[in-house]
Amino acid sequence: MSRQAVVTGLGVIAPTGVGVADYWAATLRGRSGIRRLERFDPSSYPSVLAGEIPEDAFDAADHLPSRLLPQTDRMTRMALAAADWALADAGADPARTADFDMGVVTASSSGGYEFGQRELQNLWGKGPEHVSAYQSFAWFYAVNTGQISIRNGMRGPSAAFVAEQAGGLDVLGQARRSVRKGTPMMLSGGVDGSLCPWGWVAHLSTGLVSTEHAPERAYLPFAQDAGGHVPGEGGALLLVEDAEAFERRGGAGHYGTIAGYAATFDPRPGSGRPPALRRAAELALADAGLTAAEVDVVFADAAGSPEQDRAEAEAIRGLFGARAVPVAAPKASTGRLGSGGAPLDVVAALLSMRDGLVPPAGPVTAAAEAYGLDLVVGEPRRAELRTALVLARGHGGFNSALVLRAPAAEGAPAAA
Repeated sequence: MSRQAVVTGLGVIAPTGVGVADYWAATLRGRSGIRRLERFDPSSYPSVLAGEIPEDAFDAADHLPSRLLPQTDRMTRMALAAADWALADAGADPARTADFDMGVVTASSSGGYEFGQRELQNLWGKGPEHVSAYQSFAWFYAVNTGQISIRNGMRGPSAAFVAEQAGGLDVLGQARRSVRKGTPMMLSGGVDGSLCPWGWVAHLSTGLVSTEHAPERAYLPFAQDAGGHVPGEGGALLLVEDAEAFERRGGAGHYGTIAGYAATFDPRPGSGRPPALRRAAELALADAGLTAAEVDVVFADAAGSPEQDRAEAEAIRGLFGARAVPVAAPKASTGRLGSGGAPLDVVAALLSMRDGLVPPAGPVTAAAEAYGLDLVVGEPRRAELRTALVLARGHGGFNSALVLRAPAAEGAPAAA
């Protein structure tokens, strides 16, 4: 019998809240964390809004040893803190677990841009002797996996995935795979952040970032007047454990089971073949041994641009039928967080199943009629939720889908 991979701990850092409780309260209220950039002056750029975590909401010095601060980019500091919170939430002590029984797999879509920009400025402005030796790894896509692994002595199977938003689901699929192969405990998820001029130019190069200056109108996924997305920073780390090992160490309740996962890649543009998001969802459901009729809620990728919204709506409608399943898009309140966005959606899905509440899509008041979606807007919707499907797409054609089951659906106790 295959081992069951369950989520036992959550660590969240988001523009709408630092910590699970603050994030979830803001999400249910539909409170937006999108605001004018303060990390640098965006006046000379066409886009000026971001899902930025306020400086007074997260001071890394409050959470990490001082020796780590000069070694790390802001996104790594946030990831290290979120990893600590996920372990604490699960009641897991890495010091009491064998090194090779714990692994780390994180997603990244930008690496340490802010750190890299500063060191490049030092190189060009002052000379190579002024470049930090930590630049050799602090900018790197895999740095969060490495730093979390070192800090917690986790020497089991570890990796870093790069597939933009979709990568945030891919790593949870990989964590499940590692658990099923025999590793009792995996830390997984993603935290991204590149809100600096160098990173901002990279965001703008996609042509998909909203140029709206009013925060309440800048990112409206599936709305008739959607005009792009707002980038943000943050994400989530989740502790994924073998259900039996969790029970043996005294675990009392978990958030849910990762029941199915799949990934696909879109055909080349102009091929005449359809996008592959629906196929990813179908494969994930087949992997879970479930049908579309058993899905109670869909957490959408919610790109916020008309072409991509239309494609996702067609995939959801084709799989479930018109307005046949509630669709959630809580990232409308945070912005798109790169590889951190999908793990944060997974957290929202798990909490939705725990509380029986589907969160509203932030400032969105209605989905475009032509999409045929039952998008939850305005206020949270109460519903019995046993199965959730989470979708994510990465820039360039990546598609991923993850199926979650509530503890009650598996006859297991839920996390408090």
